[in-house]
Amino acid sequence: MEVRKVFTSATRNVSSSALRERLSSFSSTIAATPLKPVANLRAQIEFVPAKIPRKRRLQTLAVAIWSTTIVWCIAVFLLLCSFPPLWPLLAAYMLWVYVDKSPEHGGRLSPWFRSMAFWRYFADYYPASFLKTCELPPDRPYVFGYHPHGIIGMGAICTFATESIGFSDAFPGIIPHLLTLASNFRMPFYRDIILAMGICSVSKQSCSNILKKGPGNAITIVVGGAAESLSAHPGTADLTLRKRLGFIKVAIQHGADLVPVFSFGENDIYKQMPNQKGTTLYTLQKKFQNVFGFTLPLFHGRGLLNYNLGLMPYRRRIVAVIGHPIHVVQCDKPTLEEIRHVQQQYIDELMWIWNTYKDEFARARKRELSIIE
Repeated sequence: MEVRKVFTSATRNVSSSALRERLSSFSSTIAATPLKPVANLRAQIEFVPAKIPRKRRLQTLAVAIWSTTIVWCIAVFLLLCSFPPLWPLLAAYMLWVYVDKSPEHGGRLSPWFRSMAFWRYFADYYPASFLKTCELPPDRPYVFGYHPHGIIGMGAICTFATESIGFSDAFPGIIPHLLTLASNFRMPFYRDIILAMGICSVSKQSCSNILKKGPGNAITIVVGGAAESLSAHPGTADLTLRKRLGFIKVAIQHGADLVPVFSFGENDIYKQMPNQKGTTLYTLQKKFQNVFGFTLPLFHGRGLLNYNLGLMPYRRRIVAVIGHPIHVVQCDKPTLEEIRHVQQQYIDELMWIWNTYKDEFARARKRELSIIE
């Protein structure tokens, strides 16, 4: 029994000595190399050099302004609300927002606004461009289907909502209208900006009103919508298309030619958190979409003064390839079989675009184009 006590005591003494030595060594190490969390964070962020050409700075500024347009439009409106003398004017404006039907009737397109130098800087940032594969005569209406949706659809804005890359020069006589959710037209001041760009509501009535105006009028629908934005990862082209029959039906009802557009690089301008099917994040995003009608991809890009931390898009080339038109026969009540037949022609043309230009514009792809839904 005595031996056991002596052994235990010795063990404790040795352990205490070893512990003191280790603590002493650890303390000296910390003293020699103090923790610098701010320095470590700064080392991971790639800041913009001090000397950058003025043109590139203007390009970045243009993208930063547009990326935050909704925020500063709402901020300006709330600021004006803080001045009681302006309340009657603001009340009249909000009443106008409520009764104005412009988003359903072709908007208030302003050629001057669409041609501003601001948009050229915006498009040159990526840079964005389009490739014309054939002529589109202005003797008929058109329905452009834009793929993929990406996080925001910057290529669609450059191509169809501005004259920054010369759509009207390439296709004279065609008046493009990019379509978006009706909820965007309830935001003060922001609605007036996008109406001047020719952007309209994506509702069925809006599509019909524009196409009824006759030859030369065109609508552009980002077909994949919110569901497809969840699949927007760099190097991929996962499209939501199989169940999207509404835009084809609208085209048949109005005798409008269908034109598929594939935008190479659209999915590369942002990075998104992993959200594959089956993950908790994906489930929450889908539930949010079912409740509110849109979704919130958890994405990131670059910042105004750095290259790898922020919510601005990366500088990645975007090339929208405008395919050959698919002529449809006008029919007020097309059958599901007729719609499916036209859809297959549409998909074949879209695949032709991908297979023809993927080696030129999608060299860094991780996999081939896939229609997942």
